[in-house]
Amino acid sequence: MTDDIAFNDVRGLRQLMVSGRITPTELVDVFAERIDLYNGVSKAFITPTLEDAKEQASKLSKDDLNSSAFAGVPYASKDLFDVEGVLTTAGSRVFHDRVAKSDSFAVAELRASCAISLGKTNLHEFAYGATGENEVYGTCVNAYDTSRLAGGSSSGSAAAVAFGLVPAALGTDTGGSVRAPAALNGLVGLKPTIGRVPTSGVVPYCWTLDHVGLMTRTIADSAELLSIVAGYDSSDSASVNRPVENYSLALGQDVAGLRVGIPRNFYYDRADDEILAELERVKEFLVAAGAILVPVTFPDMEHSRTVSLTVQMPEALSAHSAYVQDRGDLYGADFRAGLALGQCILAEHYVKAKRFVEVYRQETNKLFDDVDLILTPATPEIAQKVGTVKVSRNGVDEAIGNAITRYTTFFNMTGHPALTMPCGMHSEGLPIGLQLVGRYFDESTIFRMAHAIERSGHFSIPLPTLGS
Repeated sequence: MTDDIAFNDVRGLRQLMVSGRITPTELVDVFAERIDLYNGVSKAFITPTLEDAKEQASKLSKDDLNSSAFAGVPYASKDLFDVEGVLTTAGSRVFHDRVAKSDSFAVAELRASCAISLGKTNLHEFAYGATGENEVYGTCVNAYDTSRLAGGSSSGSAAAVAFGLVPAALGTDTGGSVRAPAALNGLVGLKPTIGRVPTSGVVPYCWTLDHVGLMTRTIADSAELLSIVAGYDSSDSASVNRPVENYSLALGQDVAGLRVGIPRNFYYDRADDEILAELERVKEFLVAAGAILVPVTFPDMEHSRTVSLTVQMPEALSAHSAYVQDRGDLYGADFRAGLALGQCILAEHYVKAKRFVEVYRQETNKLFDDVDLILTPATPEIAQKVGTVKVSRNGVDEAIGNAITRYTTFFNMTGHPALTMPCGMHSEGLPIGLQLVGRYFDESTIFRMAHAIERSGHFSIPLPTLGS
């Protein structure tokens, strides 16, 4: 029965509470027990806040439980999000004493919606890395095979949902840090349009590319969560003041006639054959459902990762300039090397990279004159073994972090909304994911198509089998 609750989706948990079959406090107790049981192996949580969660749950009235789609529902947030009165470590010794004085925007919206925070999740230090490896708080592992990586940098948020420790989690996505680990763990990962969810109260890594992202079990839960955390905050320069939709209204709509772009270049290159085979199955389903597949050509991607890093590292260095002088010895070697790289990048290089970013945005935006969505694999590889440094595909060696995020990074530069979701299982027993990309602020069409794929039943995957 505990597993049935822990692996239920948010809608299912809400039905249990509203019907009186379980109280919010009892629900918190279920997840608290699982955190106690599985956090040692998963390394998902840095700071559980279970006593606070129980207190919040005990105060919810019947009216409160009917106030929102997430009322009474436990969630977790990557330890970059400020939660009032709770330590925000950013996965680093540097912030060992940084207690938040107020909630981040997304956490405040969830608090107002009567959702219950269970604590702060693990990550690659300061979100600098796609493997999720962390020498201070441990490396999060994959629920389907604990010898494999959960992926990063939102590793703890992915592990927390995948291990059944929470039904939903907040993360950040600067190059795929929500979408890639979600795909590797068989979850739904959403990076909304840049500016759709304010980053206020979130420790920055790269202002130009940072997005708040969501991890859930289902498309419906993702849609309802976005409706809560989306909004406008004038203190975030990237935030966009436009109405927030009820994204759930897109669910169940017919997808016939939707035009789906299939990239001719880059996005199907150097990928695992089984991943490509699953994407062919998805294409066949789309055609059968009445969607129209349209070949599209992306701008030249040869220098796209270099462009991304040339923007990232000077901005990261700027964000950390106040701490490097006083606490430089507390940074991990990985992030220190990244900051050193930032010092070597000239202003001329940074400006040129920003101009590339603008070209990428304009040229990608033109693709949506002819299509409504774009379909790609989520990742070119399945989750790799902990400690993997490089992968080789078609005779090309690639750093594991680059491989994990090869298909996601570009859309942080363009700012388009993108969602990953499971679409099958690899013969090695690990999830395979797809990615759907849409027009700016058209998350509804992404949800519409993703929900059609999910509810078809052709792409569902089994839950992980966890030992005791």
